[in-house]
Amino acid sequence: MRAIALLGVFILAKIVILTGHSIPLSGWTPIAYFWQDVMVALVLAGLDAAIRRPWLSWTLYTAAVGYAAVNVPVERVLSSPLTWPMMRAAGGALSDSILHHATPANLALMSLVAATGIALPLLLRRIEFRGWPPSVIVGFVIVLAGPVATSRVETIGLHRNAIAAIMASSLPHLSASAARVHPEEDWRASPFDENSSTHDLAYLRGMASGRNVVLVLLESTGARYLRPYGASVDPMPNVTALAREAIVFEHAYAVYPESIKTLFSVLCGRYPAMDSGVASTDEYSRISTPAIANGLKGAGYRTALFHSGRFMYLGMDDVVANKGYELLEDAGAIGGKRESSFGVDEPSTVRRMLAWIDSLPRKDRFLLTYIPIAGHHPYDTPEPGPFPEREESDRYLNALHYADASLGALLDGLLARGLSEKTLFVICGDHGEAFGQHDGNFGHSLFIYDENIRVPYLIAAPGLVREQVRVANTVSLMDTAPTILDLIGLPIPTGYQGRSMLDGGDRMALFFTDYSLHLVGLRDGCWKYIYEPESARSKLFNLCEDPDERHDVAPQSGERVDVYRAHLARWSTAQTALVAPGRAW
Repeated sequence: MRAIALLGVFILAKIVILTGHSIPLSGWTPIAYFWQDVMVALVLAGLDAAIRRPWLSWTLYTAAVGYAAVNVPVERVLSSPLTWPMMRAAGGALSDSILHHATPANLALMSLVAATGIALPLLLRRIEFRGWPPSVIVGFVIVLAGPVATSRVETIGLHRNAIAAIMASSLPHLSASAARVHPEEDWRASPFDENSSTHDLAYLRGMASGRNVVLVLLESTGARYLRPYGASVDPMPNVTALAREAIVFEHAYAVYPESIKTLFSVLCGRYPAMDSGVASTDEYSRISTPAIANGLKGAGYRTALFHSGRFMYLGMDDVVANKGYELLEDAGAIGGKRESSFGVDEPSTVRRMLAWIDSLPRKDRFLLTYIPIAGHHPYDTPEPGPFPEREESDRYLNALHYADASLGALLDGLLARGLSEKTLFVICGDHGEAFGQHDGNFGHSLFIYDENIRVPYLIAAPGLVREQVRVANTVSLMDTAPTILDLIGLPIPTGYQGRSMLDGGDRMALFFTDYSLHLVGLRDGCWKYIYEPESARSKLFNLCEDPDERHDVAPQSGERVDVYRAHLARWSTAQTALVAPGRAW
């Protein structure tokens, strides 16, 4: 009886979650969406029969109903039940975002599911059910057919039961035990010799020798929302102005749609650790490849990193520690006039950065790294922005405008100090942000469409670069460290998986996410490929003809899909082995 009641609760929760989504219709659809719910109900029935302790069975039932209710608003917003990586991320820093979604509608839906969990056992108690053996057999058949159904129906992960998802995310997605690791292998070399974008920037090598370096990672800033990348509005006019006399990379990609792992790839020129569901943050304290600040500090630069957020979030302290920064300051050290769960206001961080610059002897060169938080959900700003806030995407544009104002204040501060033409500026987004461009895709961490991972990337050197240079080569944020070293004429150490953007020739960008669904992908010239190992489903897009990734041509491109899938499988396994416990990488 408890198992049937729980299945009823799961079915109601799934119907509420799926409302508003595009549901593919086929004979496999019901099995695809509900087989995990049946599986968990069967497990409860088995435990019920085995333990024969009503109080314990009711405790398990109550916990399952409560967890299903909590996940309803989560899945409606993020198209994913909670996973261990998501639970880790939902700490104090995200409390403002969580409260933003504690709406009357979401609370009512949670209450509906919980009330159903109370009512169903009372109703079922009046029914004498005699069909247990056939029902159990049918349940097992549905569960056995479930993986096949999931491979045939595009569910965007909404087929997952909340309890099954949290348990599955605690297990490794990949095995590295049999991997043959080849650190020297060029994973970004295209298996197809057809890349036409070969913008050679070798003439810029060493052009910024002796200059200061300012590296800015703009929070949640997707390329598609900015004027230099074709947007109809201009939320970041200072970035637009800077782009007029800058090298503008048209196809720059984050390696992961989340800030901390992106930061690691930028600082250390390497892919971040895979399988974040099971890995601890100590992988980043074992890195042996010198970070960009290590290289510049060794060349006599003063180095500092300022973050308007908090280093304790998701192991960021391990990412930035021992990376060559003589000064590390986050929201706690900076203080500010306005604080949120994320950190402090950007003007306070800008003032602190300029004060640090003022404290240096005028002859000293410096590396300044600035990581703002403006642009992060819930897109709060201290004052109204220029865009009427009809949709959440309008709030986002106003948050970008606020971030841009602080960037402008930093640029103006350097200009006023006579440092602008003595500085190399590298400005990029750390990842993108999605607003339903694809079904269920909101935010940034869970998918790897272009709205999640394609970012703006500008290199400016006032006085040296006097006009806009647009580069169509595909580049990765992982290329940042070697590119900066190349621009200022310092040797590039071995161990980087990124390479200088000044080199000629186009290369692939590789990226992944494992916060929820495990997804890996690549950009190869015009082609964008996404693979979901759990369902073995592939998607292939020709971005030159279909920049919004609307038309999946994988069914018509079997050979290309097979080659890309095999390449990403080898890369994923090798990368997992590289960061295995106890290994220096």
